[in-house]
Amino acid sequence: MSQYGVSISRACSVCNQHRSGWYKKRKTKVLDAPLKARMHEIASTRIRFGFWRIFVLLRREGWNVNHKRIYRLYIEEGLNLRTKRPRRHRSAATRLDRLTLTGPNQLWSMDFVSDALFNGSKFRGLTVVDNHTRECLTIRIGQSLKGDDVVTALEEVCQTRQQVPQRIQVDNELNVIGMAQKEQAHPQLSKQPKISATSM
Repeated sequence: MSQYGVSISRACSVCNQHRSGWYKKRKTKVLDAPLKARMHEIASTRIRFGFWRIFVLLRREGWNVNHKRIYRLYIEEGLNLRTKRPRRHRSAATRLDRLTLTGPNQLWSMDFVSDALFNGSKFRGLTVVDNHTRECLTIRIGQSLKGDDVVTALEEVCQTRQQVPQRIQVDNELNVIGMAQKEQAHPQLSKQPKISATSM
């Protein structure tokens, strides 16, 4: 343009090009490979970081990329499917070893089941099963089962069979009923069996 002495507008019109194309400077594009590598480093060292925290950390480090591109690479690399650090359940600290069953009355399992009648009324049932023989020892039905009902059901089974199990296995729901609080009121159940919480 300086050679022919024409303006930018005249030169762009001759070339059939918009003036914004002349003023717009080409930006250096950030390659995906180093960006993906850095995202993997962050995800491996800070396993609890999700997409937004990784994006904020990259911007703090000086990566001039928007959140849409980071999210696209985040999905492509499968970082949204990575396994988080496992948390051990509180009951795992007091969980007993699994027994090798050789006969009946060594391990009983208790659990709640629920259902509804034709009119929509809900009810619950407490089941007690011998893990060795797979025999259902008792089923107690009621709309509201409390800790006293659990203890009463166990007392009836123990009196009928004239024997107390070595261990009683319950799930977390039964564990919060308060079986430990009932031991003083019902010492015949607290002498022999060990109550262990597990996921059945």
